Amino acid sequence: MTDQLQQPTRAVVVPDPRTAMVAARDHLLSLQHPDGWWKGELETNVTMDVEDLLLRQFLGIRTAVETEQAARWIRSQQRRDGTWATFHGGPGDLSTTVEAYTALKLAGDDVDAEHMATARAWILEHGGLEATRVFTRIWLALFGEWSWDELPAMPPEVVLLPSWFPLNVADWACWARQTVVPLTVVCTLRPQRELGITVRELRTGRPRPSTRPAWSWNYAFTVLDRLLHRYHRRPLRSLRRHAMLRAAEWIVARQEADGSWGGIQPPWVYSLLALHLLGYPLDHPVVRQGLDGLERFLVREQTPDGVVRRLEACQSPVWDTVLGVQALRDAGVPSAHPALRRATDFLLAEEIRIEGDWSVRRPDLPPGGGWAFEFDNDRYPDVDDTAEVLLALNRVDHPNREAVQAAIERGARWLRGMQSADGGWGAFDADNTRQLVRKLPFCDFGEVIDPPSADVTAHVVEALATLGHDDEVVRRGVTWLLRHQEKDGSWFGRWGANHVYGTGAVVPALVKAGLTPEHRALRRAARWLERHQNTDGGWGEDLRSYDDPAWIGRGDSTPSQTGWALMALLALGRHRTDAVQRGLHYLARTQRADGGWDEPQFTGTGFPGDFYINYHLYRVIFPLTALGRYVRAGE
Repeated sequence: MTDQLQQPTRAVVVPDPRTAMVAARDHLLSLQHPDGWWKGELETNVTMDVEDLLLRQFLGIRTAVETEQAARWIRSQQRRDGTWATFHGGPGDLSTTVEAYTALKLAGDDVDAEHMATARAWILEHGGLEATRVFTRIWLALFGEWSWDELPAMPPEVVLLPSWFPLNVADWACWARQTVVPLTVVCTLRPQRELGITVRELRTGRPRPSTRPAWSWNYAFTVLDRLLHRYHRRPLRSLRRHAMLRAAEWIVARQEADGSWGGIQPPWVYSLLALHLLGYPLDHPVVRQGLDGLERFLVREQTPDGVVRRLEACQSPVWDTVLGVQALRDAGVPSAHPALRRATDFLLAEEIRIEGDWSVRRPDLPPGGGWAFEFDNDRYPDVDDTAEVLLALNRVDHPNREAVQAAIERGARWLRGMQSADGGWGAFDADNTRQLVRKLPFCDFGEVIDPPSADVTAHVVEALATLGHDDEVVRRGVTWLLRHQEKDGSWFGRWGANHVYGTGAVVPALVKAGLTPEHRALRRAARWLERHQNTDGGWGEDLRSYDDPAWIGRGDSTPSQTGWALMALLALGRHRTDAVQRGLHYLARTQRADGGWDEPQFTGTGFPGDFYINYHLYRVIFPLTALGRYVRAGE
């Protein structure tokens, strides 16, 4: 007992937010590219890698090395139950598991091996090929593993419809229209190539379940689909030829400088398939550029098992850069710091000055002042990136102040012009709200329209208010946000997971727009955040919250989601509250030695309920933003 009393007591060391901030700040600065931008990996699921192999198989260019490296990555992502999920820790997904099984069998994996047998048993138990989504069955049909007659019809004549007519291409969200137009060509020509294997063992023999009552829109579109299948057998030949020509022209006109379509995987692969089927040879400049461009989206990594190869669905240099600039400014990096000036040079060069598809709904809005997510995506600047660019440019001291100010003014003009009729903002188009396309049998995967969302609207309101805009445009945006607050006090997050993201975006925007922390909506939001803090001090929300309300605000703590929650609470002046202190302690306690954080969870959203993203820089940028705002508030 005496010996125990004589031993020195060890004080509990509470991590210091300032120390954590400095470490994260230096870590983020070290990640900047010499050309001024930041870009973290954009991680998704193995569907990207499967479809890359199947595309190369279809075109006859698949190699053994590519296949081996991709298969190694696909195997590494299989879970103990034999499945593949659409996000880390999520439930098994049937279509993703079918696609992964197909790719591994193509790579030569023995179907009787344990990992294949387990996957096959799970697939059959959950409905087999018959229960997969349309896009999976399209890939199977390309190789004779599914009948084209059993897929929804989508005629190329849709590209001829005027913008006022229902189901015209402008009714689709930009990512959907870029995918649908080439798919109309593919599904009309109905090709079939040799796969070298079969996956018929994944069939259950049961018909696909029908859930379309006779009085529903779904049933009406099922009838329309039958009529379109009949038209496919006896089309108006001159109209069909004209439609196919127009579709080809539409596709070629939208190829970006890097060879992509919209800088994203789905329209990229389907555009290459469509052009190839229309007679474009592999050495045609458009096709060659498209195939070569995929190389920049490939991530190769050495692992103990060998090199793995995976494909990014998209890249986010503009988004990562503008969020990084703001995080560094919040962390006290001077506005004239060389890193911020290099970032500004990059951003000024990325401004899009040409007219894009957004002009269909806003023909009188001058081009210029828009920014896209990616390196090359000139037809699809997006509202979200543009708002964050303006917030970043407003906080830097650049030698060419006139150029910066002119870019800010053009951006503000474009944002104001992109406001939808209801007062909110969508991501890529204004008033892209026609619900009819959602009813098509073709649309069983991912969102296909782009209505206003709380997170995008909040970012625009925050940007315009920061720039001094205090007028009807901003007030209508504020009204939209207040009207769309959830009953529990949170806001839905369209592009991030989920209510934590939405609330973390809206609260600072409303404060910047002039609402006081005592406003009822903001008090309700603060209570919601405090109620959903985890016992470890962090915040997390599982992506299943998009489908199951029981998951709303619930999930393992993550650095990025903790950053979002803290950003909202700090905007309300709750620096000394227990919730904020515990959140800061969580960030400081879980920080790595290099100043970053680990975050295997996916906290980004592509399509709610279907497609999710792990932005690898979120785990640094948002914790740094929260830490910086807390530290600077105490100075």
